[in-house]
Amino acid sequence: MSEHKLERETAESYARWFHALSDANRVMIVHFLAQHRDPVPVGAIVDHLGIAQPTVSHHLKILSQVRFVTRRRAGTSILYAINHSCEVGLPTAANVVLGLLATRDGNDSLPLERTS
Repeated sequence: MSEHKLERETAESYARWFHALSDANRVMIVHFLAQHRDPVPVGAIVDHLGIAQPTVSHHLKILSQVRFVTRRRAGTSILYAINHSCEVGLPTAANVVLGLLATRDGNDSLPLERTS
């Protein structure tokens, strides 16, 4: 079996992604948003999870920072949706980390995170 090197910058990106999912509430938020075709207001997430709005907002901020969720303003509300890039990017990252998928010529970062 040939060995492929995982670049440090990519490993750091993946670590941020996995860390963002290290809280059960964030996993449940991602799951909830993945079930909805259209963006939803924070109130719908609060109602579904039964946790306080400030807590949901905190978790959405973390998920937005690693671009697992997208947000857009609609009037006075902010609507949240799953970033569909993570449907491919996250499983690919897990496979790369586990050695089940080779990196691509040292360019193994995926387009979930902003690099700037």
